[in-house]
Amino acid sequence: MSVSVIKDPEDRRRGVRRSLNLIEEEVRRILPGKPRILIKPNFVSAYNPPSATPVECVDEILDFLLAHANPKEIIVSESPTIGSFWEAARRYGYVGLKDKYGVELCDLDEYGHEEFEITDDRGAFLTIPVSKLVLESDFRVSPVRPKTHDVVVVTLTIKNMVVGSVKRGYRRLIHQGYWQINYNIARIAVKVMPHLAVVDGYEAMEGNGPVHGNIRRWGAYFASTNPVSLDSAVAFAMGFNPSDIGYLYLLSAWNCGEINPDKINILGENLDAVKTAFKPHGDFRNQVGWKKYMDALMRLPKMP
Repeated sequence: MSVSVIKDPEDRRRGVRRSLNLIEEEVRRILPGKPRILIKPNFVSAYNPPSATPVECVDEILDFLLAHANPKEIIVSESPTIGSFWEAARRYGYVGLKDKYGVELCDLDEYGHEEFEITDDRGAFLTIPVSKLVLESDFRVSPVRPKTHDVVVVTLTIKNMVVGSVKRGYRRLIHQGYWQINYNIARIAVKVMPHLAVVDGYEAMEGNGPVHGNIRRWGAYFASTNPVSLDSAVAFAMGFNPSDIGYLYLLSAWNCGEINPDKINILGENLDAVKTAFKPHGDFRNQVGWKKYMDALMRLPKMP
C-alpha cells in the first residue's frame, strides 16, 4: 500500500483531491460493495476551528468516494471532547454536507457501544465503551488536520478514529500514563483502523496541541489506505521520528503497517519536499518515556 504526498500551499481542495487521485486504484480495490461508509472528522473542540478537520477536506473526500461507489449509507459522525457534535457541525460548516450529498450527520454516542478492554496505570485490564457505529461500519474514513499532542507526540488519523470512538466521559481512562495510552490506542486501533486516511496539512498545529497550539501554514497533503504508514510518513515530514510514537511503533510490530519512511512506497512528492520541523509540545521529552517499558509492552496482547 502506498502513501501519496502532495505539496500545494495555495489551494486546500486541490491538494486534498490530488492526494486522493494518486491512490485511486488502491481505493477502488477495496471500496465498491461496502454498504455503510463512516467519515469520522476530528472535532476536539466545538469552539476552536484550528483544532478541527476543515469541512473542505471532507467535501473533497465525499466527492471522490461517490465517484467510485454507490453506498447505501454515508455517515459523517464525531463525538467532540469539548462541546457537542451539533455545535461543531454548525460552526465548522458540516451541516451543508447533508444537503449537498445526502449524508447523515450524527453524534457517535447516539449509536450505542460495546465494552472493550484496555489497561490502567498498573497494567491491569479494565473495560471502556467503544462506538458500535465505528466497529460495525464497512468503510471507515479518518480525515484530520496534523497536530502535535500533549501526550503522544502527534495526533493524526489513527488517534482520531480511536479516541473519538470511545464514549465521552470514559476517554480519561485511556490516559493512564505515557506507556499505557500508547498501548491502549494501538490495542483499540486494531479493531477500528480506518480504511482510508487523509491528512489535510494546508494549515497544521504545532507546539501545545491538540487544542491550544500555534497554527503552522504548511501546504502538505497525504492519503493512504494504510493509516500506520500514512501517520508515520506525516510524523516524519513534521520532523519527528515515527519510532518515538509509541502507538505507531506497536502497530508496526503487530504487522499493521510500515513506520520506516525509507520503506514506505511514496507517490507524488518526495517526503523531503514537504519535510519541515514542527515545534513539539513542551512535554515532548516525557512523552517518549514510554520506551522505558518496551519489554513489558511487547509481551502484552494486541487485542482481546
